[in-house]
Amino acid sequence: MPRWKKSNTVRADLRRLTRNMLILGIESSCDETAVALVESGTKVIYSLVASQVDVHAVFGGIVPEIAAREHLRAIDPLFHKVMSESGVAIDSVNGIAVTQGPGLIGALLVGIAYAKGLALSLKKPLIPVDHVEAHIHSAFLSDDWTQDKIRGNFPAIALVASGGHTNLYYMKSPIQFKLLAYSQDDACGECFDKTAKLLGLKYPGGSEIEKLAQQGDSSAVAMPKVVSPKSKMMFSYSGLKTHMVHQIAAYRRSIENQEGPLNLENTYIYNLCAAFQSEAFAQLVRKIKNAVDDYPESRSVIIAGGVAANKKLRGMLADTLGLPLVFPQLKFCSDNAAMIAGLAYRMFHTTDKESMKGDFFKQDWDAYSRYRFE
Repeated sequence: MPRWKKSNTVRADLRRLTRNMLILGIESSCDETAVALVESGTKVIYSLVASQVDVHAVFGGIVPEIAAREHLRAIDPLFHKVMSESGVAIDSVNGIAVTQGPGLIGALLVGIAYAKGLALSLKKPLIPVDHVEAHIHSAFLSDDWTQDKIRGNFPAIALVASGGHTNLYYMKSPIQFKLLAYSQDDACGECFDKTAKLLGLKYPGGSEIEKLAQQGDSSAVAMPKVVSPKSKMMFSYSGLKTHMVHQIAAYRRSIENQEGPLNLENTYIYNLCAAFQSEAFAQLVRKIKNAVDDYPESRSVIIAGGVAANKKLRGMLADTLGLPLVFPQLKFCSDNAAMIAGLAYRMFHTTDKESMKGDFFKQDWDAYSRYRFE
């Protein structure tokens, strides 16, 4: 894909951006097409998400080719709906932000191509945003957050736990990201989805397991402690998933109807789900606690991503960490475009110029499907 031209007009536009700049965000990294208008990085003027959950549910997971085609179908009507229902004139938009990666490459290209077309036709700056880092900024999508209040939470430890990502960061400022740990195999949310599929639960599985776990005893079924040594700053969920494969297979052998759908309304399944959920989250808590110990200057812990919506995880963190916890509103835990616009704003409006990731006009603006390790 050809790279966007970094023209002098765009340079001038960036210099004219004000504190109340309005960013149009576009997100298409996976199975949700999203468009949002955000002012000053925190005030969500309008946000819409077109979910593909029902489309992919029949396959028990996301099919990349189908995801890309659904983005193509949804993105233009979604953009026009946001603009018409928000009542915002397109000329009032100061910049276009789009998810650059990581994600499904075909899905990303749909959003990037659309955003580039908008930016070119409107002569607006185009701002490429990292999807995982943007999740952290979903925690600040509220009128209650002022820029000074946001800066007061940094340095911070930040966790992003979603369907495809389990990343832990140390952040000196809102736009400085030092990756401390990431999953060596399955992400936390991915492990939940795969375990739910083994049990015959619908996709996505995190909320379904949470419902069953609420009725169980987490101490009733033994679970392995994966990457428990403090020296190993990494995440791994393949071992826990494999343990669940054996546990569920053993349970099937113990019941009369071994091949049919499982009866999930029983004490053992409740306890199994509770124990699995508890250990999955205990790994997150252990590594966050290690990071807090390693970076004692941290002022807060930010938890973002779809897993951040889980009440059990929120309770475990509150009982363990001695720092203020910052969570997104529930509606912004999953993928959305408001978080893309939120990070984009701070990338181009910051007094901490030294923390910028190099010269913006020398950035590679093409899509990337995997993490860009520095």
